Amino acid sequence: MGLTRAPSLWQMLQALGIVFLLIFGGLSLLFGIVWLAVHLLSSPAQARDDGRYAGSPLKPWFDQLKSPRGRCCSDADGRALSDPDWEMAGGHYRVRLEGEWVDVPDDALVDEPNRYGQAMVWPYHADGKPMILCFMPGANG
Repeated sequence: MGLTRAPSLWQMLQALGIVFLLIFGGLSLLFGIVWLAVHLLSSPAQARDDGRYAGSPLKPWFDQLKSPRGRCCSDADGRALSDPDWEMAGGHYRVRLEGEWVDVPDDALVDEPNRYGQAMVWPYHADGKPMILCFMPGANG
């Protein structure tokens, strides 16, 4: 029957600090992991050359692509589009960007045959809205 000593105020504060850190630090870590996973999994396939396309026979062709709005690959990252994400409606193209349909301006069309095959779009943002620098329909479009 030994006497037990009550924890000091300092020991109780340390224990509370550890509990607080475990609860809120763990939530912050969990939030960070979820945020990173969502952004990595939802990021679009990029067509801009970051070195991995250096050996591609299409690299010089991609580098020279332009629309009346400017050179496609110099100011925006291109991305390939699946067939359900682009269409022609009323004589004009439109593409689905960030879950919404965006009309392709006539001066954003790349005026040469698509050697890549898949439809491509080079989007950018202005005033928080997706805009289109260049668009190239798929080989069947």
